[in-house]
Amino acid sequence: MARGMQRSATVPPDLPGRADQTERDTPFSGVHMAMKKIEAVIKPFKLDEVKDALHEVGLQGITVVEAKGFGRQKGHTELYRGAEYVVDFLPKVKLEIICEDDMVERAVEAITNAARTGRIGDGKIFVTSVEEVIRIRTGERGADAV
Repeated sequence: MARGMQRSATVPPDLPGRADQTERDTPFSGVHMAMKKIEAVIKPFKLDEVKDALHEVGLQGITVVEAKGFGRQKGHTELYRGAEYVVDFLPKVKLEIICEDDMVERAVEAITNAARTGRIGDGKIFVTSVEEVIRIRTGERGADAV
């Protein structure tokens, strides 16, 4: 840098060759991905309804993991063979779905409608960005790999 020149603390996003402020420098930053990961934690008995609702909106792939957890309901007390004990962690099911951006709202709506009981502990949905998807068998990348 030449003497007397000061480096600007911020770089305007419209300069050619500069990354937008929302992009990060990653090994995959050359590949633009418009994909999201939807993670939903729901009550186990709602799994079939949610799976059917997702299939109806056109989503095919889903990963299901059995989980235990608690939120505001903080567990409950049960009576077993005359003894009372506290169940801190309640059984839950965690769903993971990768989809293109244009499917996210339909998927979230399908999960919400199918999983809702109206009672405490219905669950949560988390939506995050996905940088890259790679199919191990073929090496396909991006939407083709989902």
